[in-house]
Amino acid sequence: MRKTKEFTFRKIVPPLYKSPLTRPRPFRAYSFVPSSPLALLDPTILTIGGIVLGIAIIEQILERWGVIDLVDQFSKTMRFILPVTFYSALIYFFATFMF
Repeated sequence: MRKTKEFTFRKIVPPLYKSPLTRPRPFRAYSFVPSSPLALLDPTILTIGGIVLGIAIIEQILERWGVIDLVDQFSKTMRFILPVTFYSALIYFFATFMF
Protein backbone atom coordinates (compact mmCIF):
# COMPACT_ATOMS: atom_id res chain seq x y z
CA MET A 1 0.00 0.00 0.00
CA ARG A 2 1.20 3.49 -0.90
CA LYS A 3 1.64 6.19 1.62
CA THR A 4 -0.12 9.47 0.78
CA LYS A 5 1.19 12.83 1.75
CA GLU A 6 -0.96 15.39 3.29
CA PHE A 7 -0.92 19.02 2.03
CA THR A 8 -2.68 21.89 3.64
CA PHE A 9 -4.16 24.68 1.58
CA ARG A 10 -1.82 27.28 3.07
CA LYS A 11 1.24 25.36 1.94
CA ILE A 12 0.01 25.14 -1.65
CA VAL A 13 -1.29 28.71 -2.08
CA PRO A 14 0.78 31.47 -0.48
CA PRO A 15 -1.17 34.22 1.30
CA LEU A 16 -1.74 37.26 -0.94
CA TYR A 17 -3.41 39.56 1.53
CA LYS A 18 -2.23 43.14 1.98
CA SER A 19 -1.41 44.63 5.31
CA PRO A 20 -4.20 46.79 6.72
CA LEU A 21 -3.84 50.57 6.53
CA THR A 22 -2.70 52.25 9.68
CA ARG A 23 -4.96 55.28 9.10
CA PRO A 24 -8.14 55.68 7.05
CA ARG A 25 -7.91 57.49 3.78
CA PRO A 26 -9.54 60.92 3.71
CA PHE A 27 -12.56 61.24 1.46
CA ARG A 28 -14.65 64.17 0.34
CA ALA A 29 -18.39 64.08 0.81
CA TYR A 30 -20.56 66.04 -1.56
CA SER A 31 -24.18 67.02 -1.06
CA PHE A 32 -26.44 66.24 -4.00
CA VAL A 33 -29.19 68.63 -2.85
CA PRO A 34 -28.00 72.19 -2.38
CA SER A 35 -29.84 73.81 0.47
CA SER A 36 -29.34 77.47 1.11
CA PRO A 37 -31.71 79.97 2.67
CA LEU A 38 -30.52 82.51 0.09
CA ALA A 39 -32.24 80.43 -2.58
CA LEU A 40 -35.57 81.63 -1.22
CA LEU A 41 -34.63 85.23 -2.04
CA ASP A 42 -35.55 84.93 -5.69
CA PRO A 43 -36.38 88.41 -7.05
CA THR A 44 -39.44 87.20 -8.95
CA ILE A 45 -40.98 85.53 -5.92
CA LEU A 46 -40.14 88.54 -3.74
CA THR A 47 -41.82 90.86 -6.27
CA ILE A 48 -44.97 88.74 -6.42
CA GLY A 49 -45.06 88.52 -2.63
CA GLY A 50 -44.56 92.27 -2.32
CA ILE A 51 -47.43 92.98 -4.71
CA VAL A 52 -49.78 90.66 -2.81
CA LEU A 53 -48.69 92.14 0.52
CA GLY A 54 -49.18 95.65 -0.84
CA ILE A 55 -52.72 94.83 -1.97
CA ALA A 56 -53.51 93.38 1.47
CA ILE A 57 -52.21 96.54 3.16
CA ILE A 58 -54.26 98.74 0.81
CA GLU A 59 -57.31 96.63 1.64
CA GLN A 60 -56.75 97.16 5.37
CA ILE A 61 -56.32 100.92 4.90
CA LEU A 62 -59.52 101.16 2.85
CA GLU A 63 -61.37 99.22 5.55
CA ARG A 64 -60.21 101.70 8.21
CA TRP A 65 -61.35 104.60 6.04
CA GLY A 66 -64.80 103.04 5.79
CA VAL A 67 -64.91 102.32 2.05
CA ILE A 68 -66.58 98.96 2.51
CA ASP A 69 -67.78 98.59 -1.10
CA LEU A 70 -64.26 98.86 -2.48
CA VAL A 71 -62.94 96.50 0.21
CA ASP A 72 -65.61 93.97 -0.77
CA GLN A 73 -64.49 94.15 -4.42
CA PHE A 74 -60.86 93.69 -3.35
CA SER A 75 -61.72 90.65 -1.23
CA LYS A 76 -63.70 89.03 -4.06
CA THR A 77 -60.81 89.41 -6.49
CA MET A 78 -58.24 88.33 -3.90
CA ARG A 79 -60.09 85.04 -3.33
CA PHE A 80 -59.17 84.13 -6.87
CA ILE A 81 -55.83 85.93 -7.28
CA LEU A 82 -54.11 84.77 -4.06
CA PRO A 83 -54.32 80.98 -4.65
CA VAL A 84 -53.40 81.36 -8.32
CA THR A 85 -50.43 83.57 -7.41
CA PHE A 86 -49.27 81.22 -4.68
CA TYR A 87 -49.37 78.08 -6.80
CA SER A 88 -47.81 79.77 -9.83
CA ALA A 89 -44.97 81.14 -7.65
CA LEU A 90 -44.50 77.67 -6.13
CA ILE A 91 -44.31 76.06 -9.56
CA TYR A 92 -41.92 78.77 -10.76
CA PHE A 93 -39.70 78.29 -7.70
CA PHE A 94 -39.37 74.53 -8.20
CA ALA A 95 -38.92 74.92 -11.96
CA THR A 96 -36.00 77.34 -11.59
CA PHE A 97 -34.44 75.92 -8.41
CA MET A 98 -31.39 73.81 -9.27
CA PHE A 99 -31.53 70.41 -7.59
